[in-house]
Amino acid sequence: MMNADEKIEYWLDVAAYDIETAQAMLKTKRFLYVGFMCHQVIEKALKAYYWQKKREEPEYTHNLIRLCEMSGLNEILTDDHVRLINTLMPLNIQARYPKDKMTLLKELDKERCTDIFKRTRELFKWIEKLLKK
Repeated sequence: MMNADEKIEYWLDVAAYDIETAQAMLKTKRFLYVGFMCHQVIEKALKAYYWQKKREEPEYTHNLIRLCEMSGLNEILTDDHVRLINTLMPLNIQARYPKDKMTLLKELDKERCTDIFKRTRELFKWIEKLLKK
């Protein structure tokens, strides 16, 4: 069984892997999966942050807003962070359903996905920096 520090390291490692995957999806123009992977990056970073603050397993959720609230991170997020989280929220679940998938594909072009990826990478690095304090 992993201790809290090992859990934090685990979540950061898989988030780092996912940011590389998001970048690969961007390069190959698999835009739906750029959004999905960016959601995964932030979800996992938030779970690492939760472990740092609470030293226990967070509730099972993919809701980024809820993870921020449960860990207290919401109190220090910038407005841009909040906007990004709100952008990422539907990209986890909706990408899995045919009707929603087609709608998302129309909205997720190279320019938008490049922006989402860059902002996700910045938020991930910001959370990592908080964890190293």
